[in-house]
Amino acid sequence: MFDWLLNVEVWASLLTLTALEIVLGIDNLVFLSVVAQRLPARRRQLAQRIGLIGALGMRIVLLTMIVWITGLVTPIFTLGDYAFSWRDLILIAGGLFLLYKGTTEIHGEVEGGEDHMGAAATGFAAAIAQIMVLDLVFSLDSIITAVGLTRFLPVMIAAVTIAIAVMLFAARPVSDFIARHPTTKMLALAFLLLIGAALVADGLHFHIPRGYIYFAIAFSLGVEALNLVAGNSRKRKTTKD
Repeated sequence: MFDWLLNVEVWASLLTLTALEIVLGIDNLVFLSVVAQRLPARRRQLAQRIGLIGALGMRIVLLTMIVWITGLVTPIFTLGDYAFSWRDLILIAGGLFLLYKGTTEIHGEVEGGEDHMGAAATGFAAAIAQIMVLDLVFSLDSIITAVGLTRFLPVMIAAVTIAIAVMLFAARPVSDFIARHPTTKMLALAFLLLIGAALVADGLHFHIPRGYIYFAIAFSLGVEALNLVAGNSRKRKTTKD
Protein backbone atom coordinates (compact mmCIF):
# COMPACT_ATOMS: atom_id res chain seq x y z
CA MET A 1 0.00 0.00 0.00
CA PHE A 2 2.84 2.38 0.86
CA ASP A 3 5.31 1.03 -1.68
CA TRP A 4 5.35 4.47 -3.33
CA LEU A 5 7.31 5.78 -0.33
CA LEU A 6 10.29 3.76 -1.56
CA ASN A 7 9.95 4.95 -5.15
CA VAL A 8 12.83 7.26 -6.10
CA GLU A 9 10.82 8.76 -8.96
CA VAL A 10 8.07 9.82 -6.55
CA TRP A 11 10.53 11.62 -4.27
CA ALA A 12 12.27 13.24 -7.24
CA SER A 13 8.97 14.57 -8.57
CA LEU A 14 8.05 15.82 -5.07
CA LEU A 15 11.31 17.76 -4.73
CA THR A 16 10.99 19.17 -8.25
CA LEU A 17 7.40 20.32 -7.81
CA THR A 18 8.06 21.75 -4.35
CA ALA A 19 10.98 23.81 -5.64
CA LEU A 20 8.86 24.97 -8.58
CA GLU A 21 5.97 26.02 -6.36
CA ILE A 22 8.26 27.93 -3.99
CA VAL A 23 10.07 29.77 -6.79
CA LEU A 24 6.81 30.71 -8.51
CA GLY A 25 5.46 31.74 -5.12
CA ILE A 26 7.90 34.67 -5.05
CA ASP A 27 5.53 36.56 -7.36
CA ASN A 28 2.59 35.84 -5.10
CA LEU A 29 4.53 36.83 -1.98
CA VAL A 30 5.26 40.27 -3.43
CA PHE A 31 1.57 40.83 -4.20
CA LEU A 32 0.55 39.45 -0.82
CA SER A 33 2.81 41.93 0.99
CA VAL A 34 1.53 44.90 -1.01
CA VAL A 35 -2.13 44.00 -0.46
CA ALA A 36 -1.54 43.54 3.28
CA GLN A 37 -0.18 47.09 3.56
CA ARG A 38 -3.68 48.41 2.80
CA LEU A 39 -4.96 46.93 6.06
CA PRO A 40 -4.50 48.03 9.69
CA ALA A 41 -1.36 46.50 11.23
CA ARG A 42 -3.35 44.25 13.58
CA ARG A 43 -5.23 42.62 10.70
CA ARG A 44 -2.44 42.14 8.15
CA GLN A 45 -1.18 38.78 9.37
CA LEU A 46 -4.73 37.43 9.75
CA ALA A 47 -5.59 38.44 6.18
CA GLN A 48 -2.40 36.83 4.90
CA ARG A 49 -3.11 33.57 6.71
CA ILE A 50 -6.77 33.37 5.68
CA GLY A 51 -5.92 34.26 2.08
CA LEU A 52 -3.13 31.71 1.78
CA ILE A 53 -5.08 28.93 3.52
CA GLY A 54 -8.02 29.64 1.22
CA ALA A 55 -5.64 29.62 -1.73
CA LEU A 56 -4.28 26.25 -0.60
CA GLY A 57 -7.82 24.87 -0.58
CA MET A 58 -8.42 26.17 -4.10
CA ARG A 59 -5.17 24.65 -5.35
CA ILE A 60 -6.02 21.25 -3.89
CA VAL A 61 -9.48 21.38 -5.48
CA LEU A 62 -7.90 22.23 -8.85
CA LEU A 63 -5.37 19.42 -8.51
CA THR A 64 -8.18 16.93 -7.96
CA MET A 65 -9.76 18.12 -11.21
CA ILE A 66 -6.84 16.93 -13.33
CA VAL A 67 -8.85 16.24 -16.47
CA TRP A 68 -10.46 19.67 -16.38
CA ILE A 69 -7.14 21.45 -15.76
CA THR A 70 -5.52 19.63 -18.65
CA GLY A 71 -8.40 20.76 -20.84
CA LEU A 72 -7.69 24.41 -19.99
CA VAL A 73 -5.00 24.47 -22.68
CA THR A 74 -7.46 23.37 -25.38
CA PRO A 75 -8.27 26.31 -27.71
CA ILE A 76 -11.82 27.64 -27.34
CA PHE A 77 -11.69 30.32 -30.05
CA THR A 78 -9.29 31.88 -32.50
CA LEU A 79 -8.52 35.53 -33.23
CA GLY A 80 -6.50 35.98 -36.39
CA ASP A 81 -3.55 33.61 -36.19
CA TYR A 82 -3.91 33.06 -32.45
CA ALA A 83 -5.90 30.35 -30.70
CA PHE A 84 -6.96 31.19 -27.15
CA SER A 85 -7.68 28.75 -24.34
CA TRP A 86 -9.19 29.32 -20.89
CA ARG A 87 -5.63 29.31 -19.53
CA ASP A 88 -4.72 32.18 -21.85
CA LEU A 89 -7.78 34.19 -20.83
CA ILE A 90 -7.09 33.67 -17.13
CA LEU A 91 -3.47 34.74 -17.52
CA ILE A 92 -4.45 37.86 -19.51
CA ALA A 93 -7.14 38.81 -16.98
CA GLY A 94 -4.76 38.29 -14.06
CA GLY A 95 -2.00 40.25 -15.78
CA LEU A 96 -4.31 43.18 -16.54
CA PHE A 97 -5.46 43.19 -12.93
CA LEU A 98 -1.85 43.37 -11.71
CA LEU A 99 -1.12 46.22 -14.12
CA TYR A 100 -4.17 48.08 -12.84
CA LYS A 101 -3.38 47.32 -9.19
CA GLY A 102 0.28 48.33 -9.50
CA THR A 103 -0.54 51.55 -11.36
CA THR A 104 -3.24 52.67 -8.91
CA GLU A 105 -1.07 51.83 -5.88
CA ILE A 106 1.88 53.78 -7.31
CA HIS A 107 -0.43 56.72 -8.05
CA GLY A 108 -1.72 56.61 -4.48
CA GLU A 109 1.81 56.53 -3.05
CA VAL A 110 3.09 59.43 -5.17
CA GLU A 111 0.03 61.65 -5.55
CA GLY A 112 -1.85 60.72 -2.40
CA GLY A 113 -5.49 59.73 -2.36
CA GLU A 114 -8.27 58.52 -0.16
CA ASP A 115 -7.75 58.08 3.55
CA HIS A 116 -5.60 55.02 3.99
CA MET A 117 -7.15 53.70 7.20
CA GLY A 118 -10.68 54.40 5.99
CA ALA A 119 -10.06 52.38 2.86
CA ALA A 120 -8.41 49.60 4.86
CA ALA A 121 -11.32 49.29 7.31
CA THR A 122 -13.67 48.28 4.50
CA GLY A 123 -11.13 46.31 2.49
CA PHE A 124 -10.44 43.25 4.68
CA ALA A 125 -12.67 40.85 2.74
CA ALA A 126 -11.54 42.38 -0.55
CA ALA A 127 -7.89 41.89 0.43
CA ILE A 128 -8.48 38.22 1.21
CA ALA A 129 -10.34 37.74 -2.08
CA GLN A 130 -7.50 39.40 -4.02
CA ILE A 131 -4.91 37.18 -2.32
CA MET A 132 -6.88 34.03 -3.17
CA VAL A 133 -7.70 34.97 -6.76
CA LEU A 134 -4.19 36.12 -7.64
CA ASP A 135 -2.71 33.01 -6.01
CA LEU A 136 -4.94 31.00 -8.34
CA VAL A 137 -3.61 32.94 -11.35
CA PHE A 138 0.00 32.64 -10.22
CA SER A 139 -0.34 28.92 -9.54
CA LEU A 140 -2.10 28.01 -12.80
CA ASP A 141 1.10 27.35 -14.74
CA SER A 142 2.67 25.35 -11.94
CA ILE A 143 -0.50 23.26 -11.53
CA ILE A 144 -0.58 22.46 -15.24
CA THR A 145 3.14 21.64 -15.09
CA ALA A 146 2.50 19.39 -12.10
CA VAL A 147 -0.08 17.47 -14.08
CA GLY A 148 2.50 17.04 -16.82
CA LEU A 149 5.24 15.85 -14.45
CA THR A 150 3.24 13.36 -12.43
CA ARG A 151 -0.28 11.99 -12.13
CA PHE A 152 0.28 10.97 -8.49
CA LEU A 153 -2.11 13.27 -6.64
CA PRO A 154 -0.56 12.94 -3.13
CA VAL A 155 2.76 14.20 -4.50
CA MET A 156 1.13 17.26 -6.09
CA ILE A 157 -0.86 18.07 -2.95
CA ALA A 158 2.23 17.65 -0.75
CA ALA A 159 4.28 19.99 -2.97
CA VAL A 160 1.57 22.68 -2.93
CA THR A 161 1.12 22.38 0.85
CA ILE A 162 4.86 22.74 1.53
CA ALA A 163 5.06 25.80 -0.75
CA ILE A 164 2.10 27.49 0.98
CA ALA A 165 3.66 26.72 4.39
CA VAL A 166 6.88 28.43 3.29
CA MET A 167 4.87 31.45 2.12
CA LEU A 168 3.00 31.61 5.43
CA PHE A 169 6.33 31.64 7.25
CA ALA A 170 7.86 34.30 4.98
CA ALA A 171 4.81 36.55 4.49
CA ARG A 172 5.05 38.50 7.76
CA PRO A 173 8.82 39.25 7.62
CA VAL A 174 8.50 40.42 4.01
CA SER A 175 5.43 42.52 4.77
CA ASP A 176 7.02 44.10 7.87
CA PHE A 177 10.20 44.89 5.95
CA ILE A 178 8.23 46.64 3.21
CA ALA A 179 6.32 48.62 5.86
CA ARG A 180 9.59 49.79 7.46
CA HIS A 181 11.15 50.80 4.16
CA PRO A 182 8.71 52.71 1.88
CA THR A 183 11.12 52.63 -1.07
CA THR A 184 10.93 48.84 -1.12
CA LYS A 185 7.16 49.09 -1.45
CA MET A 186 7.59 51.19 -4.59
CA LEU A 187 10.03 48.56 -5.86
CA ALA A 188 7.52 45.81 -5.06
CA LEU A 189 4.84 47.69 -6.98
CA ALA A 190 7.21 47.94 -9.95
CA PHE A 191 7.59 44.15 -9.71
CA LEU A 192 3.81 43.83 -9.93
CA LEU A 193 3.85 45.77 -13.20
CA LEU A 194 6.64 43.54 -14.52
CA ILE A 195 4.84 40.35 -13.50
CA GLY A 196 1.54 41.62 -14.88
CA ALA A 197 3.13 42.36 -18.25
CA ALA A 198 4.67 38.88 -18.28
CA LEU A 199 1.29 37.25 -17.57
CA VAL A 200 -0.40 39.18 -20.36
CA ALA A 201 2.44 38.25 -22.73
CA ASP A 202 2.07 34.58 -21.78
CA GLY A 203 -1.66 34.75 -22.43
CA LEU A 204 -0.91 36.23 -25.87
CA HIS A 205 1.58 33.42 -26.59
CA PHE A 206 4.67 35.61 -26.17
CA HIS A 207 6.46 33.70 -23.46
CA ILE A 208 9.05 35.65 -21.47
CA PRO A 209 11.53 33.23 -19.82
CA ARG A 210 11.02 33.52 -16.08
CA GLY A 211 14.78 33.53 -15.61
CA TYR A 212 14.90 37.03 -17.11
CA ILE A 213 12.22 38.27 -14.74
CA TYR A 214 13.82 36.71 -11.68
CA PHE A 215 17.20 38.17 -12.69
CA ALA A 216 15.65 41.65 -13.01
CA ILE A 217 14.00 41.29 -9.61
CA ALA A 218 17.19 39.97 -7.98
CA PHE A 219 19.29 42.77 -9.52
CA SER A 220 16.83 45.44 -8.35
CA LEU A 221 16.74 43.96 -4.86
CA GLY A 222 20.53 43.95 -4.80
CA VAL A 223 20.68 47.64 -5.72
CA GLU A 224 18.01 48.46 -3.11
CA ALA A 225 19.94 46.49 -0.48
CA LEU A 226 23.05 48.57 -1.21
CA ASN A 227 20.96 51.76 -0.92
CA LEU A 228 19.59 50.64 2.46
CA VAL A 229 23.08 49.79 3.75
CA ALA A 230 24.40 53.16 2.57
CA GLY A 231 21.43 54.95 4.17
CA ASN A 232 21.97 53.20 7.50
CA SER A 233 25.67 54.10 7.39
CA ARG A 234 24.83 57.78 6.83
CA LYS A 235 22.35 57.72 9.73
CA ARG A 236 24.94 56.20 12.09
CA LYS A 237 27.51 58.75 10.98
CA THR A 238 25.07 61.62 11.52
CA THR A 239 24.17 60.29 14.99
CA LYS A 240 27.84 60.14 16.01
CA ASP A 241 28.48 63.65 14.77
